[in-house]
Amino acid sequence: MTNARIVVVGYGNVGRGAVEAVLESPDMDLVGIIEIPQKVEDVKKKVKDIAVTSDIKELGHVDVAILAIGSRAVSNVAPLYLKMGINTVDAYDIHGDATMKLKRELNEIAKKHNAVSIISAGWDPGTDSIVRALFEIIAPRGVTYVNFGPGMSMGHSVAVKAIPGVKDAISITVPKGMGLHKRLVYVEIKDGVDFKQIEEAIKKDPYFQHDETHVYKVDNVKNLIDMGHGVHIERKGVSGRTHNQKMEFIMSVINPAATGQVMVSAARASLRQKPGCYSLLEIPPIDFIYGDREQLLHNLI
Repeated sequence: MTNARIVVVGYGNVGRGAVEAVLESPDMDLVGIIEIPQKVEDVKKKVKDIAVTSDIKELGHVDVAILAIGSRAVSNVAPLYLKMGINTVDAYDIHGDATMKLKRELNEIAKKHNAVSIISAGWDPGTDSIVRALFEIIAPRGVTYVNFGPGMSMGHSVAVKAIPGVKDAISITVPKGMGLHKRLVYVEIKDGVDFKQIEEAIKKDPYFQHDETHVYKVDNVKNLIDMGHGVHIERKGVSGRTHNQKMEFIMSVINPAATGQVMVSAARASLRQKPGCYSLLEIPPIDFIYGDREQLLHNLI
């Protein structure tokens, strides 16, 4: 079989992680990076031998577009590629009703254009979703607690950076235990901007309005950046009639690298699905992994 031809859309932190993961995948070829026109020349200087363009048509045939972009841009960008018959993978990280609405919209477009879309293909939502499902298989009744951090949340940081008047920002997630969190947001603001207005806008944003949020004005956000993050998932429940069944999953990762790798694994899985839109939960785990299927089954069962 020929290698899958992959493009990475966006070259921020997650985009760099995705590019590295594609380059390390023996069954994939990175044919280019897609960026907005004003960033193309700057990205070219960083990646040198990789094609960088704002027009995917310059790259020839493409099998999968990995959308390393902000979650709020996915609903507008994914259809552009699906309508070309190109599979898409995103790391949409807004849980709940918004995810299901996006899934229905992209499912209709993907089926119409004989393409596959995989949404929310990060580590949460994404691989953590699979862990939560696994725990419910073992203990159908009970409560699962998901504790993030402490660490930098990329989705929350991007949301703050999009607020008018913000020059740069970082959002740190701090676990309070039993699935509760607080957000520590550090912002650089532009000259003449009222910090109180920025603080109010952050706390009203859907990314933050359900958590305890503290906002701090700083002179240099870059001095605070650490890409490390993590998760501790716990479940206490019931198997049959047996109570007090306890499970836990702990992970500590460099956030962009983990997200990029999951998206690349999902790109592989997308080529093994029928047209439509999928979450990670709906795809056989073996479809994400490179290697001979029989040998993988032999090793993993």
